[in-house]
Parts: sequence; C-alpha cells; structure tokens
Amino acid sequence: MEFAELIKTPRVDNVVLHRPFYPAVEGTLCLTGHHLILSSRQDNTEELWLLHSNIDAIDKRFVGSLGTIIIKCKDFRIIQLDIPGMEECLNIASSIEALSTLDSITLMYPFFYRPMFEVVEDGWHSFLPEQEFELYSSATSEWRLSYVNKEFAVCPSYPPIVIVPKSIDDEALRKVATFRHGGRFPVLSYYHKKNGMVIMRSGQPLTGTNGRRCKEDEKLINATLRAGKRGYIIDTRSLNVAQQARAKGGGFEQEAHYPQWRRIHKSIERYHILQESLIKLVEACNEQAHNMDRWLSKLEASNWLTHIKEILTTACLAAQCIDREGASILIHGTEGIDSTLQVTSLAQIILEPRSRTIRGFEALIEREWLQAGHPFQQRCAQSAYCNSKQKWEAPVFLLFLDCVWQILRQFPCSFEFNEHFLIVLFEHAYASQFGTFLGNNESERCKLKLQQKTMSLWSWVNRPSELSKFTNPLFEANNLVIWPSVAPQSLQLWEGIFLRWNRTSKYLDEAYEEMVNIIEYNKELQAKVNILRRQLAELETEDGMQESP
Repeated sequence: MEFAELIKTPRVDNVVLHRPFYPAVEGTLCLTGHHLILSSRQDNTEELWLLHSNIDAIDKRFVGSLGTIIIKCKDFRIIQLDIPGMEECLNIASSIEALSTLDSITLMYPFFYRPMFEVVEDGWHSFLPEQEFELYSSATSEWRLSYVNKEFAVCPSYPPIVIVPKSIDDEALRKVATFRHGGRFPVLSYYHKKNGMVIMRSGQPLTGTNGRRCKEDEKLINATLRAGKRGYIIDTRSLNVAQQARAKGGGFEQEAHYPQWRRIHKSIERYHILQESLIKLVEACNEQAHNMDRWLSKLEASNWLTHIKEILTTACLAAQCIDREGASILIHGTEGIDSTLQVTSLAQIILEPRSRTIRGFEALIEREWLQAGHPFQQRCAQSAYCNSKQKWEAPVFLLFLDCVWQILRQFPCSFEFNEHFLIVLFEHAYASQFGTFLGNNESERCKLKLQQKTMSLWSWVNRPSELSKFTNPLFEANNLVIWPSVAPQSLQLWEGIFLRWNRTSKYLDEAYEEMVNIIEYNKELQAKVNILRRQLAELETEDGMQESP
C-alpha cells in the first residue's frame, strides 16, 4: 500500500492552528505518510510536527464554508485546525483518520525513521539478560540462565533467556509451563543481595475446579526457599476473582500443596476499569468550569488516585516481605503481564538503589516490562479520547510511571532522573519514532526484526546531550530502602502529565505566581512596619530623655 493512496489532499494554505499556550498562527498544512505538519512564514513561529500515531480521535464541525478539525492526542493535547473550504476539510479529516489507524505495524514511522544524530550506543544491546545475570552471579550461585524458551516454543510472551533456580532442569520447566497461564512459569524478577531473598513472577496456576496440581511447579517454587523459611504468594486479584477463575481453568495455589507458602490477595484493577478511570480523569482535567468543589468531586470519581494507592500498597507489601520479613515472594495475577509487572518493578524501586538511577531504571523497564511481555501494542493502542474502545486497552504503564512519580516526589534526592524523563517514556510508549515499544512481546519484536530495522529509544536517551535533560540536580546516591507513604494526603494528581496542556495548569501557575507576589509584598510591608516601629521607639526614647530632669 502506498501512503499517497490515503492522502486525498496533501496540502492546504491559510490554515489557522490553535494549540495550548501558543497564539493562533496561520500557515500551510501538509500531510505526509507519518506526520501532520503546519508551517508559517511568521517570524519566531515554531512549526508543528505531529505524528499520526499520536492522534487518538478527531472531531469535525462546519460554519458555512469554514471547517474545523479538533485533534485529540494520546498525550492528552487538543489541537484545533481551521481549514477554509468544506471539501478540503473533509479530505484532510478523512486522510488523518486513515493514517492514524494503520493496520500494519511495519507501516509505522519507526520503520521509516532515520536518525540525524550519531549513534554512540546501540540501545538494543544495552540491557541483555546475560548482562543483568552477571550482577546477581557475583552474589549467589543458586540461579542459572535457561535457554529453554530459545524459539519461544515454551512461552510466547517470555524472552528467549530467563533466570531460574539452578536445581530445576529445562525438562521440568516445560512441565511447569503447561501448568501456568500462557506458559508463564515462575522466573526470577529480583535478587535482594542484602539477605538473599527473591521476587519471582509468573502466570496463575491452572488448577481448575478439580484442584489440579503439578509436582514440578511445587518443586520449582520451593527451590527458592532457605531451610526453615516460609514464603509469600501475592495474588493481585481479590479472593473472589481468583476463585471465579477456577471455573475458567485458572485458579490459585492450594495451601495443602504449598504448605511453606502463605497466600495474600491484594486486589488491583485491570483492563476496562483502568481505561474508564483514565477517561474520567482526563475529562475532569479538561473541565472548563472553575468550581473547585465540582472539579475535586470529578477527580475523586475517576478513582485514579485509588488505583495508585492500591498498586503502591501492594508494592510496599512485597518490599516489606523481602526486606523486613526476610521472606521470598511469588507474584502473579491472571496472566502475569499487567498488575504483576507493576508490583515487581515498583518493589525494586523501593528496595534497589540501582533502579533509581537512569540506566538502572532503563534496565528495569527493559527487563520487567519489555522482555517480561507487557503487551504495549495492545495496551497503548488508544488513549483517553478514542470512541472505539477495545477490551485490551488499559493505561497500565502510565499508572506505573505515575506511581514512580509519587515516590520521586516524596524522595526528591534519591532519584538520578527527573520528572521529564518519566513524561518522555509515557509519550514514546504511545507514539514514537523509535521501535522500543512496538509489538506485544519479544517473540513479535523478533519477527518484526526491530533490532535490524528500527532505532532503540535508549540509543537516543543515553547520548550525553540528552542525558543532561533527564538528570535530577538534587540527586544524592541513597543506598537505603525507601518507604513511600500511601496516605491520601501523600498522593497527588500528576500535573506534569494531566494538566500540562490544560488551561487549569496555566491558572495554577498564575495562582502560584500571585501567591509568591503576595508573600513577597507582605514581607516588604512587614519590613517597612518594623522600620516604622524602630523609628517610633527611638522617638519615644528621645522624648523620654528630654522630659527627664
């Protein structure tokens, strides 16, 4: 297919662009295979380059012969284009809709993008499993690299190389894979060097209504326990949901078969509930009314901060089991590709100082999200504005980044990266010139030959000129475990994501400046009052001296 077939009108003059915090600008609108471009001959006017893949939805309206297209982006921006001529407007809208919903991944921009910068580091090879394993191998000899999934035959959503207990052979792993949802047998997620405890993750066991068991699964999990130690299984579903899963062939670990493990259920929402929460939140943030009570009510009704609290609470529990209880843990929900990864990665940020550095955080995302099989292509297909909702779309990764921001805000000196770094990761997960977040798992990325045909995000991020933008000037290396607060007053709306394109953000900035000005004025006023008081005191002293004999 040629992109030209989808572009009915490639260029329109005298188009007026309206966008947040910029004055309206008139210019020429051009459509290419991957970008919407508006350029103007006016001085000091920045061109608009918008990836079609960043477009979530468009609305059209007409007044006489003037057409207006409102573009709603996946990064929550809203852009308005005033286009002269009804036919041109309809053609542009039709072309944008077609170009922003391409079926084939190989037609997306990362396959056509050619970097203008010198590639110093190949990001595709920056965080290989072998390199990550070396960090553990110096501290323990109880684990090994397994290549059992080399051809993705055992588990399609796992990487070719995984870390498993040394005492468990590959044949046993194959048997365990048939007992776990999607073939996701328990693998090492994190090794705590302080006490040798571990975090493992997997899919749910396929116990079903008959209480099926797997001796190899029991042996694998018990192989992680020290003599006389107990472990915890953290199920990210409520007990009711986990019990209902048995009717569909899923289930949970029976205590009779796993006597050394205590099961804990911590309910974390998923799928459409999270998507609806995001939609309500963005709707509240775009609310034009300035009634604070109404706005706060809508914010609360979205339940976004409730989801943040649920995830952080579970992550803190996992970290507490490891660091304070001295117990290893296994984490899973149903599939083990959403809430499981939120908890394992956040627990590592709490426990592991390296995860709070730039490269350590990149390695965490690579290991716990990309290689672990989080389906980015499905989850990030649409954002908060699209009308055609699919059941697999959910802001799981955005919720994780929001949780990281909450911890960063509470411990501003313990992170090497800043808020801007988190925002950039959010933007590239939904629309990017890089191939890092394409596909749903390593198997798909391998078939797409992303390493050969696209550029890695890390190749760009880790250039010294870019790293400086993402570095936190307050950073001081902190080797301690950090314990974030999940109290309601400790969790805040992430303005940097949800209010940055909204006038509310501008009003907040203006209100803050006004408050600062008032404080400064009061200080000046207080200083003048103090001077007057001193002068008055001096006058009273002089009068007293004159009156005395």
